[in-house]
Amino acid sequence: MAATVHSPIVTYASMLSLLAFCPPFVILLWYTMVHQDGSVVQTGSFLWENGVQGLINIWPRPTAIAWKIIFCYGAFEAALQLLLPGKRVEGPISPTGNRPVYKANGMAAYFVTLATYLGLWWFGIFNPAIVYDHLGEIFSALIFGSLVFCVLLYIKGHVAPSSSDSGSCGNLIIDFYWGMELYPRIGKNFDIKVFTNCRFGMMSWAVLAVTYCIKQYEINGKVSDSMLVNTILMLVYVTKFFWWEAGYWNTMDIAHDRAGFYICWGCLVWVPSIYTSPGMYLVNHPVQLGTQLAIYILVAGCLCIYINYDCDRQRQEFRRTNGKCSVWGKAPSKIVATYTTTAGETKTSLLLTSGWWGLARHFHYVPEISSAFFWTVPALFNNFLPYFYVIFLTILLFDRAKRDDDRCRSKYGKYWKLYCEKVKYRIIPGIY
Repeated sequence: MAATVHSPIVTYASMLSLLAFCPPFVILLWYTMVHQDGSVVQTGSFLWENGVQGLINIWPRPTAIAWKIIFCYGAFEAALQLLLPGKRVEGPISPTGNRPVYKANGMAAYFVTLATYLGLWWFGIFNPAIVYDHLGEIFSALIFGSLVFCVLLYIKGHVAPSSSDSGSCGNLIIDFYWGMELYPRIGKNFDIKVFTNCRFGMMSWAVLAVTYCIKQYEINGKVSDSMLVNTILMLVYVTKFFWWEAGYWNTMDIAHDRAGFYICWGCLVWVPSIYTSPGMYLVNHPVQLGTQLAIYILVAGCLCIYINYDCDRQRQEFRRTNGKCSVWGKAPSKIVATYTTTAGETKTSLLLTSGWWGLARHFHYVPEISSAFFWTVPALFNNFLPYFYVIFLTILLFDRAKRDDDRCRSKYGKYWKLYCEKVKYRIIPGIY
């Protein structure tokens, strides 16, 4: 059960703070980036003088055009998810013994989305700069719309769950926050989590990265090298994500965290607003890095993204071949762990203890955080705000590593203890 991840007190505190602070934070981040020159101090003094009324005044009201943009984008992505061909992929076996089936068409959807978006701009049908101009209203609409979406998910979990991987823990707040269902679907084929996490959330990251680039081009008649480095690295990262999307369906987000406010609101609102924020900042702050520095940052960023991908690939290959593969040119070292499912069946898992996974139990988070740093650093250090995402990501991944360790400890027992003796460090080899 996902709700046992943190104690009820922690869940209450984190949910209430998320509900209370995240929506205004999204708006304040946008307002600071776009209207206060990226200066936290300027926004802070504005709020100090005007209080809550000041926040209400700067909070954009969702407009018809904002709803229209969101609806068209969402409907387009949903249609691609349903209609594009893709290989049949099975997810991991769930705690109640279900095995979800997916259609892996993420890469096709990604290319069609970017080609369509750039095509609309190129042929003068729709100007992406409009998205930037209405960004505040779009974020505002997403904040309220996603809240309603999460309420509907909660009701669906009670009334019409899609599988036996669902149910209430008896507490309304925890149910709403952590979610009722592990694999909610509309009909047989439309997976809601694939839509919110991948096709709406991650796809919006690429779409907005391109939007910021085009907007800067419109303002200045050229794109600064800092914006190019930022956009290229973000697009490389998102391309890596969709290339590996079927692997993502085996991760904690999909296979363990239920579809509730925590994950769905996060993917529908937090990803498009916070994850893209370094690019949003660069629109009005074109930094010239010079070719040499730009290339250094670009290469370092690409290297981090590649290592992050290779970590995931290594583990996936290890699982796919049941340990009969080579890791860094030799046979992998592993621990054979048995565990019992909720239905009382005994199953076996292999825990990889060599390659990237011999360095630390969650070493793949190191290149992930580093790549985020490299696509933010083109903004240089005049303002702190562009770095919020890197800091947030670090906290998120350290928390996730802890949650994952706790879950594995209760799942594998003595085998996990053995694994931790072999791979001593949680994230950073030699340090943590």
